[in-house]
Amino acid sequence: MKVLSFFKSRVFSVITGVAVLLFMSVSLISCDVASNNDKGTFKVVMFDAPGDFDEVWVHINRVEVNNSADAESGWVVIGEPDERYNLLELVNGANVVLGEAELDEGTYRQIRLILGSDNSVVIGDDTFPMIVPSGQQTGIKLNVDAEIIGGITYTLLLDFDAQRSVVKQGATGSYALMPVIRAVNEALTGNITGSVEPAVEGAWVRALSGAEVIATTQTVETGEFTLVGLTDGFYTVTIDAGEGFEPFEQPDVEVKIGQVTDLNTIELTPVE
Repeated sequence: MKVLSFFKSRVFSVITGVAVLLFMSVSLISCDVASNNDKGTFKVVMFDAPGDFDEVWVHINRVEVNNSADAESGWVVIGEPDERYNLLELVNGANVVLGEAELDEGTYRQIRLILGSDNSVVIGDDTFPMIVPSGQQTGIKLNVDAEIIGGITYTLLLDFDAQRSVVKQGATGSYALMPVIRAVNEALTGNITGSVEPAVEGAWVRALSGAEVIATTQTVETGEFTLVGLTDGFYTVTIDAGEGFEPFEQPDVEVKIGQVTDLNTIELTPVE
């Protein structure tokens, strides 16, 4: 009987020890998951609407976000690329990641891009430096109201409009960079794709909401195009292929969140 009691006692001790270890393991895993879920990821992606230039180079030093009510404090760096980007290469779905970081949960009201001094525009064989009125000192600030949730990646799309951002300064021959940027939550957008026949390269493709141009791109060598980062709704798509073709317009093109609306092949009408 004493042997049996001793055996039962040993078994009970082993089972109890295993249970304690399992409890500790589950507790540690739960704490780790909870800890990870307290942070979400903020990702910033830049692409471009084209312009009537050969190259547009923008020097971006760093990217910051702010979740403070005070616009002068609470800035957090999420990317320090310190790189020059040719905006005209970031079209038809091409893009670049400017920053990505884990952040505490909450609403981040603003984002700002701190620009460097090496900004320029190329027209033909000439390269012109671009003056940035205030971007180098205080940064280019955009209101975004990005809601960061634990365990989820929030991707902010920045549509940098080169055509409207490069401004010629009167008759002086100098240029200023006055950024026009559309910021949108990627999770709330869809795209429009299509192609033109004949395959004209460089045709201007625009998506309009009413009279406002929301997104712009140009066809590539194969005649294909992609309009990126459109919120859900109905748009009028216009195509200007230049001399030799009639302007094209297609109203009521629907965009749905997370989907691609394919306009297939659009036949351009030659001017008679």
